[in-house]
Amino acid sequence: MSLVRLNIKGISYSQTQNGAYALILNEVDGDRKLPIVIGAFEAQSIAIALEKEIRPPRPLTHDLFKNFADRFDITVKQVIIHKLVDGVFYSSLICERDKIEEIVDARTSDAIALALRFQAPIFTYKNILDKAGIYLKVNPKKDDEEDQDSILMDELIVEEIETSSIEQDGYKNKSIKELNELLEEAVNNEDYEMAAKIRDEISKR
Repeated sequence: MSLVRLNIKGISYSQTQNGAYALILNEVDGDRKLPIVIGAFEAQSIAIALEKEIRPPRPLTHDLFKNFADRFDITVKQVIIHKLVDGVFYSSLICERDKIEEIVDARTSDAIALALRFQAPIFTYKNILDKAGIYLKVNPKKDDEEDQDSILMDELIVEEIETSSIEQDGYKNKSIKELNELLEEAVNNEDYEMAAKIRDEISKR
């Protein structure tokens, strides 16, 4: 079975499962998207890994795994989403230590959070993408119409992790200096959702 490389397109709030998020993976050499439902903690961990500006004062669980692996010269070479059963994706970490390769089972959300930290490529098998891949388009027959994923992706990663935009409106009257102070305070308090909202307001300025 041939492998298909994927990259991360973004994260959106799941409309089907309360408190869950949809991780959107994109086929590198194609137009198909692979949506995977993940938990809030894993969504936050992936979002923080994608957002280079936000650095937690203490390591998150996936950061701890990366630090532990670095200490013992273990490298995650790649992640393979190798099975889909009843809507659940199964993944493997392809690890290497002293030129010896090991395969470790992992939840897909954890595997991708680690792939980001190790800068490891993400793959799936073609038959899985054929089965679960989708085209996020308003009308696939009309090339000139805006495809739906561009609408989704504009609000992905951090903005979609927000449960409400009401709090963000309160930052509009703050100066850049005040926002930066609030951002630093939020990161120190490990309130990454608030930090993301403040960061977005700074970016808009």
